[in-house]
Amino acid sequence: MSASSNVGGTGSAGAGGSKPQKRETVQSLNPPATVRRIAERLEEAGFETWCVGGAVRDAMLGHPHLDWDLATAAKPEEVKKLFKRTVPVGIEFGTIGVLDINNVMHEVTTFRRDVQTDGRHAVVEFGASLEEDLARRDFTINALAYSPKLDEMRDPYNGRKDLERKIIRAVGDPWDRMREDRLRALRAIRFASRFGFEIDPGTWAAIVDSSSHLSRLSPERVKQEIEKTMDQVRFPSQAFAKWRDSGALAALIPSLAHVTDRQLRPLDHLRRPIPPGRPARRITRIAALFAAAPGVTVRKTLKDLRFSNSETEWIAILIERWQQLGPSMTRALLDVEEAYARDPWQDRTPPSGVMRRWAASAGRTRLAPLLRLADAFWWAAREAGQPAPYKQTVAATYKRAVKIAYKDAIELADLALDGTDLAKLGITGPQVGVTLRRLLEAVINDPGQNTRERLMKLAKETQT
Repeated sequence: MSASSNVGGTGSAGAGGSKPQKRETVQSLNPPATVRRIAERLEEAGFETWCVGGAVRDAMLGHPHLDWDLATAAKPEEVKKLFKRTVPVGIEFGTIGVLDINNVMHEVTTFRRDVQTDGRHAVVEFGASLEEDLARRDFTINALAYSPKLDEMRDPYNGRKDLERKIIRAVGDPWDRMREDRLRALRAIRFASRFGFEIDPGTWAAIVDSSSHLSRLSPERVKQEIEKTMDQVRFPSQAFAKWRDSGALAALIPSLAHVTDRQLRPLDHLRRPIPPGRPARRITRIAALFAAAPGVTVRKTLKDLRFSNSETEWIAILIERWQQLGPSMTRALLDVEEAYARDPWQDRTPPSGVMRRWAASAGRTRLAPLLRLADAFWWAAREAGQPAPYKQTVAATYKRAVKIAYKDAIELADLALDGTDLAKLGITGPQVGVTLRRLLEAVINDPGQNTRERLMKLAKETQT
């Protein structure tokens, strides 16, 4: 299905063309005082300065945004002279980070025009006007500029109208925009999915056409786009369905090229990693995405995308445990519901021994994300009319299972004896590991066995 099925129009720049619209006073925008002070300092030094980018767009949508950036006529060296605390974020592209009194960094970028691009990198030239700077932006909703000094909006490409119509449209010719930076195809999809917008037909056609060139993107940029999608988009299945339909998945992640809508749906039931500082939520969403890939390809694909070794292992093992335990976990919870339906006095969780076995197989720290992943897959199954545990059963099981994982003995290190104790019984070499695993199995079945005396007795019995 086309990402732009209900939207009319073409991929043109809009009624505004390349000519700036008349200046408009805007009362709804209110940049933070710290941002206004940076702009005032630049203006007082004689440099025209405007707020640009995502903060202006989000403010127009009524969304809070702390990351205010500015575009100015000042060159990088002039910006550095005006402010005490600066960071050379991308000085070759004209960007200097200016730290405000709250230690929040704001990017201040010199008005620029592209001289040369190769689909990944651009060579820029300073000395451009605001209008030339806005002309190099990707989408009309990002080609907005606001002057705190004048309380004026510049909108040469009708970005405000596209915000009202909920359309993602490229600035100018969409094929040119995609050729300049292939990442724009993925950014368009992320913005559309994040805001619930449609993609203009001409822009969508250019995105599809661009898909065969996406392999030119660095793996790091693709990984970053996946992570931003997981962080920013409430329903990621919509974004990755567009990756698939545009050909982006075939070009960038071939193992997911034929992923179905049904396989993507669990993503929408997993929470976004907000507030910031909840990376585990992002990782679980990524695991749900790659669970649709053939298991043997997961580790290589993640490494190729430059996920760290620890991230790769965590995600791969989480997927493996779901594939191994998922059927038995599903059956166990359905059995509980059947028993509960016959007798409402029944407990709505599986037996403790069953959950200890899950914890032992998944690992103490991995059980909670495994159950969250399972919950997402069960939710998608129920939505599709397939048998799956209900939310109440899953919630009760989650709460009890996580307690068990951290309270009961489920790992070799939790046993009340170790190899030194076994050596006193004459158990050495490979037999130590074999015996410890047998003892752990006994303790998982009956936690009361986890005393040194009882385990020593069991160890003796295993040798006879």
